[in-house]
Amino acid sequence: MKIQEICVEGKMMKGFCRAILIFLVLIFGCKPHPSGEDVIQKKERAISKLSKNDTTHYSVTDAMGEHGLIGLSVAVIEDYKIVWKDSWGIKEAGTDEEIDENTAFSTASISKPITATLFAILEEKGQIDLKAPVSGYLKRWKLPDSEFLKDTVLTLEHLLSHTAGTTQGGFADFYEGDTIPTIVHSLKGQIPGYDKEIDFVSVPGTKWKYSGGGYVIAQMALEDHLGKSLAHLAEEYLFLPLGLKNTTMRQPNEVGFLNNVAKAHDENGKTIRTGIPITPQVSASGLWSTPTDMAFFLIEMQNALRNEGNRVISHDVAQRVTTIVTSKVMGGWSLGWERRYGFGNYEWFSHGGANTGIGGHIFATMDGGNGIAIFGNGPNGIRIPVLVKFRGSIIKAHGWYLPMDRESEQEVPHDFIIWATGKYRDVQFDLEVEIISKDKKMRMAPSFSGEKYSELIYIGDSTFLMDEFPNKIKFEKNPSDSLVYIVLMRNGTNEKEYTLQKRE
Repeated sequence: MKIQEICVEGKMMKGFCRAILIFLVLIFGCKPHPSGEDVIQKKERAISKLSKNDTTHYSVTDAMGEHGLIGLSVAVIEDYKIVWKDSWGIKEAGTDEEIDENTAFSTASISKPITATLFAILEEKGQIDLKAPVSGYLKRWKLPDSEFLKDTVLTLEHLLSHTAGTTQGGFADFYEGDTIPTIVHSLKGQIPGYDKEIDFVSVPGTKWKYSGGGYVIAQMALEDHLGKSLAHLAEEYLFLPLGLKNTTMRQPNEVGFLNNVAKAHDENGKTIRTGIPITPQVSASGLWSTPTDMAFFLIEMQNALRNEGNRVISHDVAQRVTTIVTSKVMGGWSLGWERRYGFGNYEWFSHGGANTGIGGHIFATMDGGNGIAIFGNGPNGIRIPVLVKFRGSIIKAHGWYLPMDRESEQEVPHDFIIWATGKYRDVQFDLEVEIISKDKKMRMAPSFSGEKYSELIYIGDSTFLMDEFPNKIKFEKNPSDSLVYIVLMRNGTNEKEYTLQKRE
């Protein structure tokens, strides 16, 4: 019998009905879906109280005005459903065309996890093998000779996890009227920003290096092997089956591009050229979509992870693309997905994207069915501060927080505090943190989660837990150089990375 049938209006007191719900939650782990009134209240809190002080009404429009953001759009997921969505501002400066839920944004690097998911689907269908040599799929271009490939086979798995060791990080945008290069030109370095062919700087699988160029190699391998464009394959296996009507990897100079789009703007709030960037490196940065469509995609991924309610993405594919491949980047990375966030002590899969003057971010919890898709049409310096504030406000308003497990907490030995406190630096990510002590406890400032500082919870063996961070951290000497490091260790994996070196 459904609980709604038990709580018949007029036959049971509201308090008793609530007691039954609480009883079910405690005994069976059930979670009643938030009522419409609850969702409205959460939405209003998220929109009108972005500051940490709940008595201060600093709204989304206030934040947009302060930073000069032209337009913003968001969709929020809770309990595996879109519970609210909204939009503010206009598509283009100087017009009165308002952004709505069907307005698509250039999502830039969010293309990468979509691409990786597509590749995993095609692997499951037997059309490609992510562990096979990439060289066997390439026809239009061949891998350059490299000492780093002498004893190691390059695979699609390397390329999709940024562990291939390839150069070419990101790419310039093009616009109507420009000569648009092909991906062959891109790989040969015949494009703005690069004057030589893509190359290798490390042995595949040994290091992490963000590389849009690696994704272009993967795109070419797929298109050469199957004889279809990446945009066509994405439509066939993802967008159309999921009903994503406002999502495409087709470019503005191609038939089938979208009509309702937000335009890119510069730091002064002016439209950049036509405002609609063209990106030939489709796998790396060519996706256009809306927060609503991306929310539907995230829900499908979440349902696939729990193997319930998924229609297009299988449980195996979802696990394949979200399983951490490497921790050689702050927090962790899988096939296409960032796995380095721990907001509210949940595990998240996510990705951000920024083409010039436009972009956004998508976040989803591995468990529990919560998430955010948020886009804005302004450059990084204007858009990101608004998105970060709004993201924090949404998480706080919805109460997405799991308390830290302190059952294993121990007192930190005094000698260890003296040995471990000090400043640490990560050259790769230009990151510096300081370990301080207060009241016989240790703290990190600033924390990986972006807060001013975070308490480190000691669980023995020089190892700590940290609020809103998905990894354990450990202090130890690196056998290779005998220097003290902060080591990241991811739960459920054998990954271990000497991340931040202590400055003497």
